[in-house]
Order: sequence, then structure tokens, then C-alpha cells
Amino acid sequence: MLGVIGGSGFYSFFGDDARPLSVDTPYGSPSAPITVGSVGEHEVAFLPRHGVNHEFSPHTVPYRANMWALRSLGVRRVFGPCAVGSLDPALGPGAMVVPDQLLDRTSGRKATYFDSGGIHVDFADPYCPDLRAAAVGQPEVVDGGTMVVIEGPRFSTRAESRWYSSVGFSLINMTGYPEAVLARELEMCYAAIALVTDLDAGVEAGAGVKAVDVFAEFEKNLVPFKNLVRQAIESVPRERSCTHCTPHEGVTLPIDLP
Repeated sequence: MLGVIGGSGFYSFFGDDARPLSVDTPYGSPSAPITVGSVGEHEVAFLPRHGVNHEFSPHTVPYRANMWALRSLGVRRVFGPCAVGSLDPALGPGAMVVPDQLLDRTSGRKATYFDSGGIHVDFADPYCPDLRAAAVGQPEVVDGGTMVVIEGPRFSTRAESRWYSSVGFSLINMTGYPEAVLARELEMCYAAIALVTDLDAGVEAGAGVKAVDVFAEFEKNLVPFKNLVRQAIESVPRERSCTHCTPHEGVTLPIDLP
């Protein structure tokens, strides 16, 4: 089974024929009931990151519960579609990007399942190469870039935005961490697929980023964005062969993974 975690504005993925599943975890309930349907040859579990009605802000999303719930259903490969701001004027609204790096600028989020046992995971390359290949193989997709993940829920100041841009980062987001590292701890393949909704505050002169404009831009591009996610899923091999995202070989974990 593959998983899809939908971001802001991406609250559903299937029709009425999908089956809803309520899953509890040691970390509480996930953001919403998980719906299971089919895309091509794959059975797919969908979870809206912020809840069905956007109940959760970026800093309150139950990330640990979300990832644990998906794995407990048998999910081992996850696409994480998300809305992002652009730090690069060449990437305007509507661009679809598959980042290859992230920079964590969050604070206070629970970013691990391993509070004991001295467990460390390889995270030099945070995204699964196999899932990335499936996504970047689609038309008009930008391959690569660093996504800065900020705490939110506020947007960046112009100074912050200019700083991130000046060192070569290309995207900015509020939810890409700890989702990616929790997937790695659970030995789940994970790749983000980003839809640019705006140029960040320091990239162009103007009034800065406004949430209403972000949601409007996402809604305008939602159909092609969902189509991209479906095409990426259909390009994923039926059998998982990735070893990049299995860091615990030879390690005794302090907890049993679901």
C-alpha cells in the first residue's frame, strides 16, 4: 500500500467508493480518518495533513500519529504533496517541484519516536530516490531544490526570506519537517511534491504573503496537482526495492514498529 498525505487545500483524493478507516496510535489520533482507494495497480491510503476541515495549524499537526497510523495499515511508501512559497523568482506560482533537500528551522516539534536507546538515523538525503524518480519523471516537474521548513504559523519577514534566498534555498514550507524524518525512522520511503503558491516576502516587492492568496492559488492548481500525484503513483513499481530508507539494519530498536 502507498500513502498520500495531502497538504493545505488537498483534503480529499478519492470518490465515494473509498473506504474510511479510523486508526488509533500510541501518539493519539491522526489528523483525520484515513481513506483507502486505488490508483492504477496500487492500493492507496490518503490522509489530509491538516484535517478534513483544516483543523490543525502546521505546528499542531499530529505528525507522529499520522506516520504511525499509515505504517500500521501496511503503508511503506509515502508521497507528501504540500503548498510552498518560492525563494527563487524563476519558480513562480503554479510551478510543481520535487525537492531533494530540506533545512529544518522549526522548534519544539516532537521529531522522533526514539526517546531512549541511542538510535540515530541517516538523513543526509532526506527523500527516497525511487519515489523522487517517479515524480520527476512527469511532464513539467522541476527536479531538485532545498525546502526550508519554518515553524509557522506566521509567514517569514522580508529579512528572513532574503536570507534563505541568498544562500541558494528555493522553497519555503511549514510542514515538511518532522514528517520526512519520522518516515525515515519508521523505514518508510518518503518524497515531497511541492506546489508553489506564492513568491515569498523577500523575493519581490509588495504586500508580502497573505493566506487568502495562498489558498486561492492552491485551489486554482488543485486539479493538475492531484493529477501529478496520481501519475507519480502510477509510475511507482509495484514491489518496493529501496534500501535507502531502511536505516535500522543490525540495530535493536527500543520500540516495536507497527
